[in-house]
Amino acid sequence: YEELRDNPQWLESVKNSFIVAVFSTLIATVLGTMAAIGLSRPNMPYRGIIMALVLSPMIVPVIVVAAGMSFVYGSWGLSQTHLGLILAHATLGAPFVVITMTATLAGFDRRLVQASQSLGASPSTTFFQITLPLVAPGLAAGALFAFATSFDELVTVLFLGGPDQTTIPRQMWSGIREQISPAILAAATMLICVAATLLLLIQLAQNQQKYYGGSKG
Repeated sequence: YEELRDNPQWLESVKNSFIVAVFSTLIATVLGTMAAIGLSRPNMPYRGIIMALVLSPMIVPVIVVAAGMSFVYGSWGLSQTHLGLILAHATLGAPFVVITMTATLAGFDRRLVQASQSLGASPSTTFFQITLPLVAPGLAAGALFAFATSFDELVTVLFLGGPDQTTIPRQMWSGIREQISPAILAAATMLICVAATLLLLIQLAQNQQKYYGGSKG
């Protein structure tokens, strides 16, 4: 751990990993939640096609998605930038938010929304006061999945990241190729701890979701 702590390259990779993961999670959570709300409505036109398109980053091999993003982001001037990497990771994380939120909204009692609107509440008030508190456990689970996806992602970083966007997985990849360093083992241990913490938080969020679902019933 001393080598990991005292090496500026490793410290920079840790900082980049958390910056990219946090901001990509925020974007993926917002966009994924909005998409899930629309897709949860049975009368939405072309629902199946839109759902397939939204979930395509999860189905298509990552290397194919990363190669396509490399060409597109290169033409937009987003290649080898933090913003480009954040948007790429948000694209990969959003399907997890859509899946968890769609499942959460499937059991949501829409009569609560109708009752709120009948009492004169605005759509924004209804969402923040009624819908959001009830779907918060599912939202938290989706956000944690998106964070884990970003924090562990390597392929998109290899295609889109430059020297200033090196993350922990890319730094580990470079260290394995060049020389086996004790810092790699320390970083791997940190990744395992982060993954275990996220799994625990996801389990707690799912337990909260089941609790509220049972209370509702």
